[in-house]
Amino acid sequence: MDNQQEIIVRVADHIDAHYALHITKEMEASAKARGTGIAKRSPEYVAAKMLEGKAVIAVTSTGQWVGFCYIEEWSHGKFVANSGLIVSPEFRKTGVAKKIKQRIFQLSRQKYPDAKIFGLTTGLAVMKINSELGYEPVTYSELTDDEEFWAGCKSCVNYDILMSKERKNCMCTAMLFDPKDKHEPKETTANFEKKRKVYERLLRLKQISFGKLFKRKETNGHNSKNRSLLHSFLPF
Repeated sequence: MDNQQEIIVRVADHIDAHYALHITKEMEASAKARGTGIAKRSPEYVAAKMLEGKAVIAVTSTGQWVGFCYIEEWSHGKFVANSGLIVSPEFRKTGVAKKIKQRIFQLSRQKYPDAKIFGLTTGLAVMKINSELGYEPVTYSELTDDEEFWAGCKSCVNYDILMSKERKNCMCTAMLFDPKDKHEPKETTANFEKKRKVYERLLRLKQISFGKLFKRKETNGHNSKNRSLLHSFLPF
């Protein structure tokens, strides 16, 4: 990658629809590489978000695709989610993911000023970015109860885990921005940094407890012990 290339982060529109197939393929490949699941989206769905003005795309000045994210509306506009964040492998660790998240957050606030904005993530880096925007970690019960949203998780490899936990927990960490809260981004960022090691350990424990031990039969109370450890480190 030429580090001198200018990267433009903007609201996507109809002229970007030709990127949709590449974007969805990269989403799936990235999830497989991380060993995590995603709610699969078709190229048609991604293109529709572009046409509706509910997506942000990053491209170079020469037209090379760099990154993408889109908005989904739930519970009649009471909740919105910034979903499908993806960055092309050669542009990762350049800070572009943060710029995309900032722009999609701004777009969400413009289109849905009274809505709660939420996200599900398995990554600490995304948690940090969300915290800098004013998000806080929450329990799943504070998210939308829209059945269509949860139905979107069926294509995720961790769906069985989600349902076994009665939609109360899974591999992902839930984060929420509530416009009615008085928390400033500097406060949520400070809280994240204070609890960073706790979050790191929580994510590792989730991977162990859910990703491996969940599929095994309990032997000498080993699984029960790990589940107890997991709950003891839940920060919310």
